[in-house]
Amino acid sequence: MEIKSLSLRARAVVEGFMSGLHRSPRTGFSTEFTEYRQYSQGDDVRFLDWKVMARTDREFIKKFEDETNLRCTFMVDFSKSMEFGGDDSDVKKSDYGRTLAASLAWFLLQQRDAVGLATFDHDVREFIPPRYRQDQLKTILGRLETQPAGQVTDLCQALNKLASLVGKRGMIVLVSDFLTPIADLERSLNLFSAAGHDVRVVQVLHPRELDFDFEDAAIFEDMESGRSLVLDPGLARESYIEKIKAHNAALDGIFSAQGITSFRVNTTEPMELVLLRFLQQQPAKAVVRQRRSTGRTAA
Repeated sequence: MEIKSLSLRARAVVEGFMSGLHRSPRTGFSTEFTEYRQYSQGDDVRFLDWKVMARTDREFIKKFEDETNLRCTFMVDFSKSMEFGGDDSDVKKSDYGRTLAASLAWFLLQQRDAVGLATFDHDVREFIPPRYRQDQLKTILGRLETQPAGQVTDLCQALNKLASLVGKRGMIVLVSDFLTPIADLERSLNLFSAAGHDVRVVQVLHPRELDFDFEDAAIFEDMESGRSLVLDPGLARESYIEKIKAHNAALDGIFSAQGITSFRVNTTEPMELVLLRFLQQQPAKAVVRQRRSTGRTAA
């Protein structure tokens, strides 16, 4: 990431996303609406009616009967494992995750939604309740940019504590590499799902964590425990890939069972496209409800 300032990076991502949205008029949202009204600055661009725009060359917004502002809390992993990457041609997972959270926060606050932030490693390090106010973005960006990397990850302990802090129902966006034991993860996530939150998780991984594309034998060190191991990547690659695939498949099963919308991204993906995917995605919980009501099951 050539732009050093988190604020400038987030702004560039949102502006790039907005440009791409105008080029690709597919929003993916389907909600009953009552009428149209003229678009005005600050309206949620997700609800622009592109077909009407194409016919009239004017921007119209679908007006909803029950328009309510969203409450969104970003929960961002600040543990040491998120510091992987960052070579001359690489992006650290922490930089990618923070920039994505900052970009989404910027976008949502532009739509007059309330946005909050929680950071964690083995425990909650910072909690900013969701608010819509003039200085909220500055506060969130400041915490994301200046808070140093934490220690080891205890995802479940952090989530259990955060569940008691978030309060009213809203959207929860959990940003982490999820490279941690997940035996109790389903129970921890259920604290949010059972409370009626729309939970979305973004798993951020470096490409080498997926393909183990190392060439020479070297000393590999666990970034959190400090333990090291001399390893020949050529001999270990197949076994490693099998294990990371199994780990991610187990995560997918947990998310699916909880009706949680999940995204797996790597640090080379253009963030504007990830932002678009995120905003287009129908909540998985709604899909689960629909399948249950019709007697269908997931394939």
